[in-house]
Amino acid sequence: MRRTVFDDSHEDFRAVVRAFLADEVCPDYPNWEAVGMPPRWFWRRAGESGILGIGVPVEYGGLPGSTLKHSAVVTEEAQRLGLALGGVRVHTDIAMPYFLEYANDEQKARWLPKLVSGEAVVALGISEPGAGSDVKAMTTRADRVGGEYVVNGAKTFISNGGAADLVVLACKTDPEAGRNGISLIVIETAADGFQRGRKLHKLGLHAQDLSELAFSDMRVPVANRLGAEGDGFAMLTSNLAQERLSIALNSQASAQSTLDHTVRALAGSGPGQRVKFELAACRTEIEAGQALIDRALDAHLVGDLSVGDAAIAKLYATELHGRVVDRCTRVLGLSHYTSEDVVGRFYLDGRVSRIYGGSSEIMKVIISQSFDFTSASGT
Repeated sequence: MRRTVFDDSHEDFRAVVRAFLADEVCPDYPNWEAVGMPPRWFWRRAGESGILGIGVPVEYGGLPGSTLKHSAVVTEEAQRLGLALGGVRVHTDIAMPYFLEYANDEQKARWLPKLVSGEAVVALGISEPGAGSDVKAMTTRADRVGGEYVVNGAKTFISNGGAADLVVLACKTDPEAGRNGISLIVIETAADGFQRGRKLHKLGLHAQDLSELAFSDMRVPVANRLGAEGDGFAMLTSNLAQERLSIALNSQASAQSTLDHTVRALAGSGPGQRVKFELAACRTEIEAGQALIDRALDAHLVGDLSVGDAAIAKLYATELHGRVVDRCTRVLGLSHYTSEDVVGRFYLDGRVSRIYGGSSEIMKVIISQSFDFTSASGT
């Protein structure tokens, strides 16, 4: 079935991305998994390929006419090859919008060209050791002293944290104001007072960087704050729909690739009816998920994707991925229950998608808020 969500420009970009990933990334990918993060050359080459300029105006070096559909192309091509490139999505889909939406002209001129070229890698610093999913409970503080903030605190589970040159840091500038006391400040990690903590060893996503960060009397210019003081919570929630759609796109693409690799692994083996039925069920669910994801992608690009609809997309796609990898590993057997096997890696890499960006339970809470339980039965 031909997908109408993409046009010729997307397919032309797909050819560029496919060649870059196949020719340059795949041969070196085992080293990434051993080290726990992509090398710096990758970010530079990703910038040269246009991948890091998606959605960025051309005056800052961005990819002309690009949208989240171009990010979807990158995600699909990475998953087709079994590559976990979540750090790229953090850079382009999750952190970049804060610069595009809230940075002033001086800040854009200072940071965007470096982010687009791959000279600088960005992380988003929200999660804390004791705060969990409750952003309001964060304890990292930024106390204003003249023209600077003095930052103290710690963050954990930070994607790109080990490589980041910039961190969009959520912190308390007014600890007594609750959610209205949170601000976003861009940290330049070369400055004194910044320290990287442990690289966290994960069940999957071994090529993706996840780290702890610490800030000790770190002095940051007030000019590094995005938007107004105290507006950080609203900024964080404003990008949730795109963040969750990006996760859904990745899970959907991974489910499709898992099925494709499973079928190839079974080629020539003459699978029985039970196996064929399992794979038929996978394909049916994947086709339904793709229609949902493509509809959400189109809605997002015209500004019509609600938080609830994004939650539906994330819930369905991430749970779909879990069902597909479970079925596929069962029909393939024990030889594929290893981290060296591509389907085994899909199994391990995808589990966290039902947790980060809001767990499946949180998605259900959001979706359930759309129901009207006040009307009398039958009316």
